[in-house]
Amino acid sequence: MSQLSLLVGLGNPGPRYERTRHNAGFWFIDELSVRFDVGMTWNERFSGWVGHYNWRGDSIRLFKPGKFMNLSGGPVSAVCRYFHIDPRKMLIAHDDLDFEPGVVRLKVGGGHGGHNGVRSIIDHLGSREFCRLRIGIGRPVRGSVTDYVLGAPDSGDLEKIRGAIFMAVECLPIMLEEGVEKAMTHLHAQSQ
Repeated sequence: MSQLSLLVGLGNPGPRYERTRHNAGFWFIDELSVRFDVGMTWNERFSGWVGHYNWRGDSIRLFKPGKFMNLSGGPVSAVCRYFHIDPRKMLIAHDDLDFEPGVVRLKVGGGHGGHNGVRSIIDHLGSREFCRLRIGIGRPVRGSVTDYVLGAPDSGDLEKIRGAIFMAVECLPIMLEEGVEKAMTHLHAQSQ
């Protein structure tokens, strides 16, 4: 039986934000949808893009909220309610300022760490007990954090972020079959 039922990527909708660091969670889901040949379709009920595939008989859903980052909790909680998904069987992929580009970390539970999308999800679900895939984007040397996360990474950083996402996608079978703890050990050994 799969350890996860719902894989969510956080980002901001629309072409203006498509290439920004804050959309690293969307990039993860996009990579998964290509790898597993999953079509993502807009669903008005959830205000987001939903995909579905079977993993060895288990139903796994991919989801990208279609509302802005700080409103992600509404769409995510709607999906959880409709499909009766326990937050502990959900993985949230998001950008993380605390790690350099190329680093990706798994974590179970905890606070929002200042991330508005994660904060919104905690507020709507009333639970912190979900898995997080933290995709490193680094911190700005100067200037505002908002401008930084809503800016596009240079080609070098983009390659590192994409590489980290690739590692996480490669690790997904371990997450699904053996659990997040086992995947954490494997992924953290690869992503230094």
